[in-house]
Amino acid sequence: MKLTVNAFITLDGVMQGPGGADEDPTGGFTRGGWLVPYVDEGFGEVVDQWFAAGDAVLLGRTTYDLMSGFWPEVTDPEDTTAAALNGRSKYVVSNTLTEPGWGNTIVVSGDAVEQVRALKEELGEGELQVHGSAQLAAALHEAGLVDEYRLLVFPVCVGEGKRLFQGHGPGMGFEVVESRTTPAGVTYLNLRPTAFRSGVVELIDGKDTVQTDA
Repeated sequence: MKLTVNAFITLDGVMQGPGGADEDPTGGFTRGGWLVPYVDEGFGEVVDQWFAAGDAVLLGRTTYDLMSGFWPEVTDPEDTTAAALNGRSKYVVSNTLTEPGWGNTIVVSGDAVEQVRALKEELGEGELQVHGSAQLAAALHEAGLVDEYRLLVFPVCVGEGKRLFQGHGPGMGFEVVESRTTPAGVTYLNLRPTAFRSGVVELIDGKDTVQTDA
């Protein structure tokens, strides 16, 4: 099964607490809600596109607890995000959750990376989507299990916070599958990982010349 990471991130790479000041204060984080001033129709179109492509959802425990306290209460039949999250199978990575209250939830316990690796094989066709879940998403990135990254990059910096790219992951290049900018200035990047490449700039016959790996 195709595994995608779908995330909101700041310009300095933080994923934590996009939707509100009290959403995720872990580690003393006080700058939650940074996404809200940039929500517009373009943002909504991208998120709708994400959920239209998915078949099942994979969440870390913190994100699961946040979502399960909100989305089951959204009953608007035209809310496509609510319909997807409430109706689809949800896999939550946790070694402590025993009685999930959100319908269609399956708990995945044990080593997160190995369990998700097995889950990808077990589920077969379709798309398994990670939403939020910074710690889980970072671990899957570092393990090379992510097939596609869909990132909404917001023009704001918040300093400290949970990050997808934590500075000790693998070297990696990306193929840009799609990119666009919303009216509010949010950049959408749809990326597929490729091999890491490097190069040098050399002086040849008096000209600076770029030489890259094959």
